[in-house]
Amino acid sequence: MPNIRLQFDVYHVARTEGDVLVKLEKYWRHVGNIQIAAVPTRAEPDEGEIAYPAIFAAIRRLGFSGWVGCEYKPRGDTESGLIWREKLVRAPQEVP
Repeated sequence: MPNIRLQFDVYHVARTEGDVLVKLEKYWRHVGNIQIAAVPTRAEPDEGEIAYPAIFAAIRRLGFSGWVGCEYKPRGDTESGLIWREKLVRAPQEVP
């Protein structure tokens, strides 16, 4: 149905299946929301096993226009915990 979309949870795909970029590229047309967190700690997405600059570059390259949300366990207070955005999202990235 055209009005139904999936949530692509990067954290859970990485933990349970792997090949996050391959799966994102395969299913992105069915995705309405992408959810992120660090793997394996589930903290802010500026640490761990996932190369989020590559994820965000793929999101831009694919033309994804849905939401990217966060569900993580902050390491500290909210304001200092949002610094990852400047490092990973707003800086221009090379498309792999």
